[in-house]
Amino acid sequence: MAVFMVVLGVLLVLCICSALLRWNEVRYRKKGLPPGTMGWPVFGETTEFLKQGPSFMKNQRARYGSFFKSHILGCPTIVSMEPEVNRYILMNEAKGLVPGYPQSMLDILGKCNIAAVHGSTHKYMRGALLALISPTLIREQLLPKIDEFMRTHLSNWDNQIINIQEKTKEMALLSSLKQIAGIESCSITQPFMTEFFKLVLGTLSLPIDLPGTNYRRGFQARKNILSMLSQLIEKRRASQETHQDMLGCLMRSDENRHKLTDAEIIDQIITILYSGYETVSTTTMMAIKYLHDHPRVLQELRKEHLAIRERKNPEDPIDWNDLKSLRFTRAVIFETSRLATIVNGVLRKTTQDMELNGFVIPKGWRIYVYTREINYDPFLYPEPFTFNPWRWLDKSLESQNYFFIFGGGSRQCPGKELGIAEISTFLHYFVTRYRWEEIGGDKLMKFPRVEAPNGLHIRVSSY
Repeated sequence: MAVFMVVLGVLLVLCICSALLRWNEVRYRKKGLPPGTMGWPVFGETTEFLKQGPSFMKNQRARYGSFFKSHILGCPTIVSMEPEVNRYILMNEAKGLVPGYPQSMLDILGKCNIAAVHGSTHKYMRGALLALISPTLIREQLLPKIDEFMRTHLSNWDNQIINIQEKTKEMALLSSLKQIAGIESCSITQPFMTEFFKLVLGTLSLPIDLPGTNYRRGFQARKNILSMLSQLIEKRRASQETHQDMLGCLMRSDENRHKLTDAEIIDQIITILYSGYETVSTTTMMAIKYLHDHPRVLQELRKEHLAIRERKNPEDPIDWNDLKSLRFTRAVIFETSRLATIVNGVLRKTTQDMELNGFVIPKGWRIYVYTREINYDPFLYPEPFTFNPWRWLDKSLESQNYFFIFGGGSRQCPGKELGIAEISTFLHYFVTRYRWEEIGGDKLMKFPRVEAPNGLHIRVSSY
């Protein structure tokens, strides 16, 4: 009898699950939609997407082609793996498409976050951001701060075992904080870093506001960061001192034609920190990994940096001309971003029913412009799984139609050159001061984020 009841219970559960899956498929079976599956109600196929990543995408493409429907991160979504369609989407945002980032990201990064706004508001916010990181400001104000920070951050590493993932995360966040708040960043470093790491985890989670969830922790971290930044702004206004940093520039409304409210200033700061943190830290970590695994590349890169040091005194900083001369270093950064695929794609949302690639996409659906596979296209990148920075010495590769490593269209990463300056300066002091070898045994994950779950440990010695 007990066995019968267990069997009956299992059958009942299977029937309910089957009915739920069937109901969800019928619910999204609209005329004109591309093929695909929608998974479970509410959760969709988010679990499979986050756990399997590229394998999930390849399996769905094998079944349904390069343009299919799914339900991920809480939204009905069209996944596009078609290079021409992706290029069209990125270059034509105003034509029925706006940013479509997950609700968790919008809630945690703020309504004024540049990735969330569109139209004239995006143009205005982007203008305010570009005014902070123009080539002139990088050359005259930001690069000296970056150089000073990297010298200190990379001191006394010899004869130590270093978790390079942890160190590059600290580098990316603290370097940006120094550029934003100057000397005052020191007073908030530790509490800010703790809250910021929670915020980052919360942006890529289901928007379920329950105790213990990454979303709840991330949203609370945002509140704590808002409090810290608000106090810093109030303190500066009270002192009436002039500060030569990003926050000072944002607050000087008389000099800044892009006048922002305090809420907009804070969201702009969070945008700068968030967008630079992930890409700069992960690209730097993976560059160290690839350089370790490819001695000939390391030899060429070190040669480029030693040539700079030979014409300088030991305490002379990296300057703008030095940065511009680092052609091979730039190639290493691009090749690292391509091979590691630091950014897998971008999200857009339809503002009206629209025809795309022969299908009709309903209003309010997300479109996931999945650019990962383009990075491994053998027609664009011969021997695509080989780490070959020399391919980027041909400058035309940066301008080809399917170069989406830094986004595309009006959404191309505004901080691209600032990020390259940070990574280049880090590599300069790292390779001219140290040798390193991996401890071994550390696992790397490539999706949804490139990370080493238990850290990436290296043994460092003097060069």
